[in-house]
Amino acid sequence: MILIDDPDDERLAPFRLNERGLANRAQRRDDGGDGLFMAEGDLVVERVLAAGCVPAMALVDARRPPAVVERLQLLCPVYAGGERVRAQVTGLGMPYAVVALFQRPPRTSAHELAATARRLVIAEAIDNPVNVGSIVRNALALAWDGLIVDSTSADPLARRALRVSMGHALRLPHARTTDVAALVRTLTEQGVMVCALTPAPDSLPLHQVPEAERIALLVGSERAGLTPAAMAAATHRVCIPMQMGVDSLNAAAATAVACWHLRGQ
Repeated sequence: MILIDDPDDERLAPFRLNERGLANRAQRRDDGGDGLFMAEGDLVVERVLAAGCVPAMALVDARRPPAVVERLQLLCPVYAGGERVRAQVTGLGMPYAVVALFQRPPRTSAHELAATARRLVIAEAIDNPVNVGSIVRNALALAWDGLIVDSTSADPLARRALRVSMGHALRLPHARTTDVAALVRTLTEQGVMVCALTPAPDSLPLHQVPEAERIALLVGSERAGLTPAAMAAATHRVCIPMQMGVDSLNAAAATAVACWHLRGQ
């Protein structure tokens, strides 16, 4: 480990980068893998390593370095600092014992994922990384096969999304699409039943959705919902029955309920 006691040390500059500094828009949309992402906490770092991602550098607690440091030191530079240094560099009031920067891995394309997944979540305009991270964790926990996000949704490898997903964004295959409606039309042509979540009173309650071999769940933003084009392309408009006076759930919570109900055997 390389001990550093100055938070302005230039060697730590990459840890101060925001999401766009770690990976610009073009890099985030590149299926080939380009740019960096940050993993925070020993459990998340361990899971990212287990997924085969390549670390670029790490910053750890100089007094109590976590066990994962032994692996990191074999793969990349590891810097160590006290709480003050790590807090100022990462912008966290209570810094994690380890944060690491990793090279973004290649990912499958939306076309490939849509062609192979039996249970697929499609997120449109979900720009809150906390919601995206929760959706990743929900989908994987309930045995869904993948997530496709549109170009306006948060990155599953964004700092907060990865933290909320507990590193599972590297286990659940995910892809990006620039045209959700076109993707949905392709899925229905392939025989996939696409269920679009909506609070509309004339939508089909989840418990009345027929069984299907392949299902895609389409979920939109909490404020605007799904675009008319995406909604129109779906097989069914479906809802979660609720108590009078409450029209909807948080996007991540709604996805969890629907994924559980439609999970199949």
